Amino acid sequence: MNVKKFTAATSREALRKVRDALGPDAVILSNRPVDGVVEILALDNDDVASLASPAAESEMAAPQPRLDHLHAFEPEAPAFVNRRAAAPAAAPAPEHVFAPRRAAQMEPEFEAAFSARRPAAAPAEPAFDMAAMTQMMQAAIAQARESAAAEMNGMMSEIRAMRGMMESQLAELSWGSTQQREPQKAVVLREMLAAGFSASLSRYLIDKMPANKDAAEAMRWIKTVLARNLTTMADEDALFDRGGVFALVGPTGVGKTTTTAKLAARCVMRHGPEKLALITTDAYRIGGHEQLRIYGKILGVMVHSVKDEADLRIALKELKNKHTVLIDTIGMSQRDQMVTEQVAMLAGAGADVKRLLCLNATSTNETLNEVVRAYQGSGLHGCIMTKLDEAASIGNVLDVVIRQKLNLHYISNGQRVPEDLHLADRAMLVDRAFRGRRDAGNQFDDADLPLVMAHTGNVANDSSLRGVRLG
Repeated sequence: MNVKKFTAATSREALRKVRDALGPDAVILSNRPVDGVVEILALDNDDVASLASPAAESEMAAPQPRLDHLHAFEPEAPAFVNRRAAAPAAAPAPEHVFAPRRAAQMEPEFEAAFSARRPAAAPAEPAFDMAAMTQMMQAAIAQARESAAAEMNGMMSEIRAMRGMMESQLAELSWGSTQQREPQKAVVLREMLAAGFSASLSRYLIDKMPANKDAAEAMRWIKTVLARNLTTMADEDALFDRGGVFALVGPTGVGKTTTTAKLAARCVMRHGPEKLALITTDAYRIGGHEQLRIYGKILGVMVHSVKDEADLRIALKELKNKHTVLIDTIGMSQRDQMVTEQVAMLAGAGADVKRLLCLNATSTNETLNEVVRAYQGSGLHGCIMTKLDEAASIGNVLDVVIRQKLNLHYISNGQRVPEDLHLADRAMLVDRAFRGRRDAGNQFDDADLPLVMAHTGNVANDSSLRGVRLG
């Protein structure tokens, strides 16, 4: 008997090997998984036929004793049993039990034995559920996409970091060579940085500055360009004669209530108290409403308090006959989510509410940029510079006004009402930015300037500098 073993990854491949080697009539003796593969033991059909019909001279063809009575207690015993091994050697038995049997009579028994051992058919592959397979494929595709997206994001982050590093190094090298060729530019840069202007605006103007100018001429050119790019209100008569609804917005403590009182006093002096109305939304700060009410009592103007958009709509509808309405809003951090709600409330008040942003002159450039972005909304009508008397330098405010393209209406330099409120004068503000900062210009050494300029390599692509007018 020549039993052959076949192994493959799947049952289908193993059966194909059996069919190719032994033919379609091969007999499968066993089919089991072994070590991650499928193992099949098969026998050729000719070998099975020789077993089923033993030769006449072989031992299997000799008469054999009948031992059927020994299997009476084994009803589930298999059809093919080695009866010699099962029968006791010395067990006595009646004579008729050992009646001889012919080889022809044994053939059906052998055939039944091998038929029981032979599988009816090759084991079929389990049926695949198409819905489950589709879900598995979709999950695998989604996982592959997420993995690819994560790898792409990581690669893009690395590319951006490399780009930023290269731009910084190139900008540093470029400024180092420029500083050696044109030392007057280093003098102008130190003055602008000491005045509070950003490195990007300073680098942009210095790069655009005409050549062959000494330090004094270069500073005059810089001041002229800065004043030209400051947008200010030339005449307040147009503002008060036109009238309308104005809302002063900004962070906490920037001076909105005091500035509202100053504007109210100017309006009363021009048109009288009956043409003015005051509204406050400050219902959170202790004494906030009372402070504006005291100013209104001094000016003879009624102060109205509102809590939400519905109250504001009603108040503005009742005050539509007023020439000017000033709204003092509640102060909140530029990072507070309620800023968006406040902007939406003013925009949906049912009237054309012009928002005036109060900018604290003592804040840093980064903070002021955050404030403008938070309160920008659909657009600001203008801005007011407050606390000018407390600021060591105002170049930071002027830088934000120029780059954000804001219309500077007033500057406030004290607490007196209404004296400490003035129209914005461009030349005066630029001169004020550089005046008194001459000694501070020495805080940057020549060796430090390339490091400061290292982060301005992408200044040519800065959208906030595209509208800067040079001539």
